[in-house]
Amino acid sequence: MQRMTIVLGAIADDFTGATDLANNLVRGGMRCLQVIGVPQQEIDLTDIDAVVVALKSRSCTVDKAVADSLAALEWLRQQGARQLFFKYCSTFDSTDQGNIGPVTDALLEALGAHQTVMVPAFPINGRTVYQGHLFVGDRLLNDSGMQHHPLTPMQDADLVRVLSRQTPHPVGLANRAILAKGAEATRAHLLSLAEHGMRHVICDSLDEQDLDVLADATVLMPLVTGGSGLGQALPAQYRAQGWLESITEPGRLSPASGGALVLSGSCSRATLAQVADFLAKHPDGGFALDPLSLSEGDKQWEQALAFALERLSSNAPVLIYASADPESESRTSRTGRGACGPSRRRGLKPTGRHAGQRRRGPLAGGRGETSGAVVSALGITTLRIGEQIDPGVPWTQAPLAVRETPLSLALKSGNFGGVDFFTRAFEVLA
Repeated sequence: MQRMTIVLGAIADDFTGATDLANNLVRGGMRCLQVIGVPQQEIDLTDIDAVVVALKSRSCTVDKAVADSLAALEWLRQQGARQLFFKYCSTFDSTDQGNIGPVTDALLEALGAHQTVMVPAFPINGRTVYQGHLFVGDRLLNDSGMQHHPLTPMQDADLVRVLSRQTPHPVGLANRAILAKGAEATRAHLLSLAEHGMRHVICDSLDEQDLDVLADATVLMPLVTGGSGLGQALPAQYRAQGWLESITEPGRLSPASGGALVLSGSCSRATLAQVADFLAKHPDGGFALDPLSLSEGDKQWEQALAFALERLSSNAPVLIYASADPESESRTSRTGRGACGPSRRRGLKPTGRHAGQRRRGPLAGGRGETSGAVVSALGITTLRIGEQIDPGVPWTQAPLAVRETPLSLALKSGNFGGVDFFTRAFEVLA
């Protein structure tokens, strides 16, 4: 079997979204590496099938999103990627200016390609598309709570209409009736749309079978775009093309040992329940951070670090958390004494850096910003993707110069994971 350096090169517009896609690629049978930003040095890809480049391009300016995405594309092409994947959120987070449309247009131009598909659906997580309209569970996108998003309020569920405001090119639709006829009919429909100048095609998807059909119909496209759902369906098509070997354990990581450290900064209901579950099982294992104290100096994070290192030295699990219920969060915000988000990251970032650089201890993070801050503080540039803990959240491992063995990390957004995530994650790793 002849293969190029990597089979799939993906560009993700945020950090946890990149991990979500990488997780599904591993579940589909690919050995996957996530890189933080465009690599500035050579990376060994000997046993890697897919690379996901994590950018911060979802809500930055259009010009920067385009420039960063094109830089990622150039690097992935240098690695010999057979297919490119532009990954964005399954709720199509964007504004009327972009960044999904402009980035996709720029990638198509750079590849010399004439058409791509837009497949945001992730049915297992309740994101589906029907007649071009995006649903979150049983609610239209604009009635799901996303209409109140502070950066990218989604007030229109019609994705053909949404994307048409972001690109000067025509936007088409591959609806469920077409997909029900199978991959050949879907390919023929896409070709017909291309002949009529339809550069972007919004695709219906109600279940895993629809994603399988779309993966089959688009495997030879230079570029596909969407959420992470499509990522789980593509590997089977790569094997059918002879591009990908069958790997028994694509998510196998090096053995991990040592204490278990959890850093939590999210105020989501899911994370608050996870914090409560951990504390019920380990009453002496938690250290609560106060965002107001954090805004006044370094004393509290130094206390948190000492607490963490003492417990880690005896392999006892430890939770450092700045998670608070919405009422407490509101009270803190009204004081005007520092922003809670930055204050949380200010405390969790050095705690994660110092504890992570010790020889012992896997690390779990809750909240996308917390995860990004910890990874940044540790100077991590690559993550090997391991087994799934919960949908969208795998274990990962990263090499650190100060450690003999890789550091194991589980990085999740606030709303992901079951109530026992903070304790069960370490059982999965073991």
